[in-house]
Amino acid sequence: MEVTITPSSPGGVIKAINSKSHAHRLLICGALSSSPSFMSCESTSEDIEVTARCLCALGASIDYTDGGFKILPVREIPDNPFLDCGESGSTLRFLLPVVCALGANAQFYMAGRLPERPISPLTEQLEFHGCKIGKSSPRILKTGGRLQSGSYTIPGNISSQFISGLLFALPMTPDGGEITVTGKLESSGYVNMTLDALRLSGITVEASPSGYRIPGRQRYSLPERTATEGDWSNTAFWLAIGAMSENSVTCTGLNHLSSQKDRRIVRLLRRFGAEVSTTPGTVTSKKGNLHGIEINAGEIPDLVPVLSVLAAAAHGTTKITHASRLRAKESDRLKSVSALISGLGGDIKETKDGLLINGTGELRGGIVESFGDHRIAMSAACASVICKTPVIIKGAQAVKKSYPGFWHDFETLGGKFKAEEEI
Repeated sequence: MEVTITPSSPGGVIKAINSKSHAHRLLICGALSSSPSFMSCESTSEDIEVTARCLCALGASIDYTDGGFKILPVREIPDNPFLDCGESGSTLRFLLPVVCALGANAQFYMAGRLPERPISPLTEQLEFHGCKIGKSSPRILKTGGRLQSGSYTIPGNISSQFISGLLFALPMTPDGGEITVTGKLESSGYVNMTLDALRLSGITVEASPSGYRIPGRQRYSLPERTATEGDWSNTAFWLAIGAMSENSVTCTGLNHLSSQKDRRIVRLLRRFGAEVSTTPGTVTSKKGNLHGIEINAGEIPDLVPVLSVLAAAAHGTTKITHASRLRAKESDRLKSVSALISGLGGDIKETKDGLLINGTGELRGGIVESFGDHRIAMSAACASVICKTPVIIKGAQAVKKSYPGFWHDFETLGGKFKAEEEI
């Protein structure tokens, strides 16, 4: 789909969609629990539905009804289950250790760039502890054997999802295990979200000086009813628009005490010079005198695309560092963000581990690619606010991965666009 956006000044009130990161975790805990549960989730997305589909392939029954997911846990695992992970790295990395702990001989299908995204050293650790993992084709991983208790070592700078996957799996092993995290743990907020979901499900995880200790033979017990938090990652797009537009934007349905590190968008907007106010559950952003800042993106990699747009809207230089992991996302996000900003007339350079943006307060407009990446497409829409001429986004349907209702909500806030199917 190709979307042509006429520059405007959106504003108004919008409710945060549900966090797909939180939904992934609650769905897994519910499917592994001993009794049925209902997870309130007013908005869903391709990635959330992928995790639900894979859990159903393992023998759960998950239906979306009445604004949420009705979860009937896994009782009997089918022979040779086939898990279609789509392009969801979270689904693959969370469920690969879980499937191994369940002793299932399964196949994992990987679409898009997922086969290119890192899965090692997780697979090596699983193989070292009793599992067989191989590829039957470039897009299919096969598992065999059963995960054993023991000591696991995972570097903290590749993907926090490796650690979360092991945290989900090890409670089901006979003697549990210990996870040693080497180096600095980046995106620690996502591990904290996993720990939150485990605690809610009655699972004990003990912190250790180098990582985590997990007792074995534990049973999941997610409460009968749970609710998915509002998503700070996607809320950041609307708050960024408020910081650049002539009209303010208020976002509701947010938890200011969430483990989601992307709630740092509030602090970052203030550092950029935007006017930001909060009340319980809400954030309002208004245009201010934006100026360049330095950003360590180690804990907030998903914010880098929209922060780069804010940097272009600011006056002066913004330096983003500790973002090298973005090269292994749905696109190489350092390259795709650079192509987005430069394609709209901005001044941006890739560095070894980040980006350098020389902001002038405005962009020219033009034609840009989403590169099949939801966050690039949404960032391009935000950039239209500071453009002189229309912005044409090719592959704009990429938003479905995390935010299927994005274009509707953009229009609700006053965004002006025309969508056409690409030939």
